[in-house]
Amino acid sequence: MRLRVQRFGTFLSNMVLPNIGAFIAWGLITALFIQTGWITLIGDKLFGYTPGVEAGQYDYGFVSMLGGWNGEDDGIVGFMIRFLLPLLIGYTGGRMMYDDNIRGGVVGAIATFGAIAGAGVPMFLGAMIMGPLGGWSMKKLDAMWAHKIRPGFEMLVNNYSAGIWGMFLAIVGFLVAGPFVEAFSDAAENVVDFLVDHSLMPLASVFIEPAKVLFLNNAINQGVLTPLGTNEAAESGKSILFLLEANPGPGLGLLLAFMFFGKGAAKASAPGAAIIQFVGGIHEIYFPYVLMKPKLILALILGGATGIGTNLIFDSGLRSPASPGSIISVWLSSPPSSIFGVTLSVVLAAAVTFVVAAALLKTDKADDEGDLSAATAQMEATKGKKSSVSSMLTGGAAAGSGPISSIVFACDAGMGSSAMGASVLRKKIQAAGFGEVVVVNKAISNLTDTYDLVVTHQDLTARAQQRTGSAIHVSVDNFMGSPRYDEIVELVQERNGAGAGAPVADEVPGIDTGGLLDAESIVLDAPAESRDAAITRAGQLLVAAGAAEASYVDAMHTREESVSTFMGNGLAIPHGTNEAKAAVQRTAISFVRYSEPVEWKNKQVTFVVGIAALGDDHLKLLGRIAEIFLDKEQVARLEAAATPDEVLRVLGAVQPV
Repeated sequence: MRLRVQRFGTFLSNMVLPNIGAFIAWGLITALFIQTGWITLIGDKLFGYTPGVEAGQYDYGFVSMLGGWNGEDDGIVGFMIRFLLPLLIGYTGGRMMYDDNIRGGVVGAIATFGAIAGAGVPMFLGAMIMGPLGGWSMKKLDAMWAHKIRPGFEMLVNNYSAGIWGMFLAIVGFLVAGPFVEAFSDAAENVVDFLVDHSLMPLASVFIEPAKVLFLNNAINQGVLTPLGTNEAAESGKSILFLLEANPGPGLGLLLAFMFFGKGAAKASAPGAAIIQFVGGIHEIYFPYVLMKPKLILALILGGATGIGTNLIFDSGLRSPASPGSIISVWLSSPPSSIFGVTLSVVLAAAVTFVVAAALLKTDKADDEGDLSAATAQMEATKGKKSSVSSMLTGGAAAGSGPISSIVFACDAGMGSSAMGASVLRKKIQAAGFGEVVVVNKAISNLTDTYDLVVTHQDLTARAQQRTGSAIHVSVDNFMGSPRYDEIVELVQERNGAGAGAPVADEVPGIDTGGLLDAESIVLDAPAESRDAAITRAGQLLVAAGAAEASYVDAMHTREESVSTFMGNGLAIPHGTNEAKAAVQRTAISFVRYSEPVEWKNKQVTFVVGIAALGDDHLKLLGRIAEIFLDKEQVARLEAAATPDEVLRVLGAVQPV
């Protein structure tokens, strides 16, 4: 059950967190321009209004229009919370459910808009339902007629199927989802009002603080608190719900207690952890300290309850979610009237947690030394993946100083360059005797934070780091002959110990090029031309072979503009974007040899291999091509080939890696 709730919470957070920038933008606009915002507060002070006079009595012109308090419209504030934020969540959820396909995002957004139109409250919960439903259902429908559409009708079928199904879901959202979510929001709001009116809200810490340590906070925060808090903030200008989980005070108090009364590794690491938690907002840094001594959860509960009680007394809250839960985010999200109360809630929560945790630590006679590493490992097991900050607690052990068992090559589409790079490195790893190390390739959009080492083109490393923050990242400028591969092999030897000393044979049976590369798709001694012309030539060969629609050639150019497909050793493998796979009819490659090298982003290219891929059936052949282009003798045979048949014989001469 815990794992299911974790996965559900992660799913919800993956819809919300990519759009936190939009929430922050809305919060800043709200803080500045609404009637009780910073501009009117400062303006009233400058113009000498006396206390007790309603804020915003001076004519602030465009400020009142932006804030939506001139009585004529909602301004930016109202329109953003009613339309922009739910649509972003719905689009993100739909795209996630359709394997990062924009088509799923579009249908998810259409379905979400129906829910928005059918309700009178911001549709965040509705977006979390209709967005994923739109993406998932569109994916299932597309699968029903995949590969059954006659050539030339693909765009017509794709566009109208998405439009018709989106229309249906928008109606369902309007008639069903919108009213249902509005009723649920009203009921939940009544529960919150009851807890506030009866001073019971601090009891929420009894559930929230243990849930955080068990990584169940995403389900609570993103699934319940953020949507309800945003609705409340839209009505009253602030919400205490944003602070129930994000208050950095309890974590700070716990770590301060370890600084003064801890022992061993826990005491030594606590100061750095406190900075990461309080300023950086990464709360999971203190979870191992609690797992190491579970009784300290009492200190967190009492500290959290103190913070909530303080905010209730001072009627303070935040205008928008504080993500990450840093004191900086908390202050930036606080309205002027809540700055004091919010700050005091953080201070008192830290103080109470510190006092209680200090008392528990002082009465504890156990030695902390050695326990923190075990607790960190337990935390990662609870989380289900490595922690990007846990190395700070264990001197690097948790961040990957152990054996390397999985390596992934990541590229934009996962269909070409990464497959060849993986093939090259896999052979080197196996030759060093480390057959147990798995080397695979994936599209960046499909990466999960479960790999020990990630290899990407230098232009894509930042994107990969966002998805695999706990892995070792290696950047290369080409996937064929990079010297970084030898460094990776040395790192594997250092981490894993001595290899078996003998290469591990691949048990995959041999394949031929039949069906993937036809003689008609081979051009020898093409005339000198530009890189763009070479891409067009390779793409047109794929189109002529019935492997792709004409639009796929444009996608190949789009892919090249984002990241170069130069592989090294005179080879380039242009291919389309991940989104362009819908234009692929069957998997195939084309082969072009140039008599004079093509200038390829300041690199010299003699061989161009175009790729159109539906699945993974082309990857073994690409691995074979990679091995060939590392073999000077085989490259010489390709350079001397006089007929397409000779090229096919060379490509079939190497056993798969």
